Amino acid sequence: MKFHEPQYLWFLLILIPLIIWYVYRYRVNRTFIQVSSLRLLDKMSKSYKQYLIHSLFVLRCLAIFFIILALARPQTMNSFRRETTEGIDIMLALDISGTMLAEDLKPNRLEAAKDVAIQFAMDRPNDNIGLVVFAGESFTQCPLTIDHVALVNLFKSVEYGMIEDGTAIGLGLANAINRIKESKAKSKVIILLTDGSNNRGDIAPITAAEIAKTYGIRVYTIGAGSKDVAPYPFQTPLGIRYQNIPVEIDEEVLSDIATMTGGAYFRATNSKKLSAIYDEIDKMEKTKLQVTEYSSKSEDFLPFLLGAFLCLFVEVLLRHTLLKRLP
Repeated sequence: MKFHEPQYLWFLLILIPLIIWYVYRYRVNRTFIQVSSLRLLDKMSKSYKQYLIHSLFVLRCLAIFFIILALARPQTMNSFRRETTEGIDIMLALDISGTMLAEDLKPNRLEAAKDVAIQFAMDRPNDNIGLVVFAGESFTQCPLTIDHVALVNLFKSVEYGMIEDGTAIGLGLANAINRIKESKAKSKVIILLTDGSNNRGDIAPITAAEIAKTYGIRVYTIGAGSKDVAPYPFQTPLGIRYQNIPVEIDEEVLSDIATMTGGAYFRATNSKKLSAIYDEIDKMEKTKLQVTEYSSKSEDFLPFLLGAFLCLFVEVLLRHTLLKRLP
């Protein structure tokens, strides 16, 4: 509750001198009778008038109190807000070729990419997000969905060997474009992560980028892998042996794809850097949130006026009945 005219509350200070005046007058006007003994008076029961003697003044003060509160115009405000979100449709294109098992990112490139992408999706609850995987071929692991729990479960099931090995970047990008091109969202984004160069597929990466540009789709590209060489686990009769393999990321093509579509290219040389890249993309692609606030006010002075009227009525009633003074 708020008061529309709070300055009237200062009138409550009037009650202080009124109370002081009443106490002073009561003490001055008290009358005394001298008697030889109070023994008989002690046995007499007290009259109800002794209990009600100050009630008239109390009722008058309460009436003044309620009237002042009513003058201050107490109001109750009810407010609510309506939020309208405008999400972003995002397709994740993930390389799952054999080189993604290299362990320059921990525990390896594929698992690091999955973990960071899952966290990225969970941090964007208002967006439709889908997943395309590619190696020598490409297929849609999860279409655009707002059900991020289902998306995460499908993400976790992604592993090396699901499809023929190789790196078909153009095919993976084209598949992602096909899944998002009909989207009604005002902002359509593809995040493509790979650790190699295009060596399979019938669609060149630049051709796919031109298609993305035609549909107004921004493509962010990420090259995953350390500089020069990376440790790779090879299965041998004696168990797993590690050997350094060259890191061959076609950064020029990935950069051209991003530039052509209005996106950006990033290089992730370790897991921490990969996480920072997704954080940066998250900041660049913000979901729009429109908030409309409504409020209504209701005047609540009536209960206080009724309280003041009731106090005055009871005061007048007592003054002319039970507490009536005889001349």
